[in-house]
Amino acid sequence: MDAEGQENFREFVESRSSALLKTAVLLCGGDRHAGEDLLQNALIKAAGRWHRIEEPEAYVRQVLYRQQVSRWRLKGPRRELSVAEPLESRVRHGADDGPGAADLRIVMRSALARLTARQRTVLVLRYFEDLPEADVARLLGCSVGTVRSTTHRSLARLRGLAPELAALGPADAEQQPSRDFSPVEVRS
Repeated sequence: MDAEGQENFREFVESRSSALLKTAVLLCGGDRHAGEDLLQNALIKAAGRWHRIEEPEAYVRQVLYRQQVSRWRLKGPRRELSVAEPLESRVRHGADDGPGAADLRIVMRSALARLTARQRTVLVLRYFEDLPEADVARLLGCSVGTVRSTTHRSLARLRGLAPELAALGPADAEQQPSRDFSPVEVRS
């Protein structure tokens, strides 16, 4: 990579890494360290092809999704991971959050972490990234029907894991699906 390419890459990483990290952490079920690893690997792949990439953010996001899909395809279901510090104490709250938003964020993040990697990936792509079903299917290498059924089962399981989310109301959840994920936003 030439000096101009290095500078462009550095500027891209500085300006977009925060948003990309939020997505990576969500894809990893709220595990910030795994999200950082996922993002770092995606950025390494992007750096090697930087001079050929036309849409850097789209390329890095696609690498994130595909790496996460590869992880859950190869490793299969995992057991729950024990951590020294509970998830609730790791959540950082924004100044504009009310007390209800903080509780909702904790419940949502906990429920997302208990979904399978495939379910979590589909929900993140559909609602956090706001991608249409066809794009999700293309990114994950499956049919649109698979995306629909996985989304349906994932949302049902998410509601079962966190009945507190019913307070949003069924109309709110269907009209604004991204609202389910806004409380999960990772703040740096």
